[in-house]
Amino acid sequence: MMTDKTAVPTLKPIPSVELVEDALSINDLNDLCDATDAAIAAGGGFGWIKLPNRDILERFWQGVVTIPTRKLFVARLDGVVCGTAQLIKPPKNNEAQAFAAQITGLFIAPWARGQGLSRRLLDYVEKTALKDGVAVINLDVRASQDAAVALYESAGYQKIGEHPCYANVNGQIIRGLYYYKIIDPTITL
Repeated sequence: MMTDKTAVPTLKPIPSVELVEDALSINDLNDLCDATDAAIAAGGGFGWIKLPNRDILERFWQGVVTIPTRKLFVARLDGVVCGTAQLIKPPKNNEAQAFAAQITGLFIAPWARGQGLSRRLLDYVEKTALKDGVAVINLDVRASQDAAVALYESAGYQKIGEHPCYANVNGQIIRGLYYYKIIDPTITL
């Protein structure tokens, strides 16, 4: 019996996360739109229910990186953008809430799930926020997003409320859940 001793070893995928500091490259924009399409189709499109036209998605992502109060973070698997999160800081005139920010739009495309990217992305957003002087992070999520709820709760986010009529998904009213996390250890309640 002969065996093939030249078999190629299985390589582990390489996950990474980063802050987008400039305009998105054409390749990253295409990857991001593809990942967004896949997430929306799987029911996790951070508000979108139906797939928008490609030009709308492109303009949306290009716009996100131009808004001074938003930071766009991307997750990559083997260099390909497969997910995002956004950190939104209050506008300059809201000095009373300048210590807090909101996370929105955290998703990983279905084909890249199971690699720990959601947690890695969330951790990176929190570390960046803390360096930027953010002490508290707020977020909200559809109650039907089980994986997202589990992620946030396992990362120490505290549920502070529910909204019974948070979203309408294909005619079904979905509850919303509201969370916060103190990331600055000098803040005490």
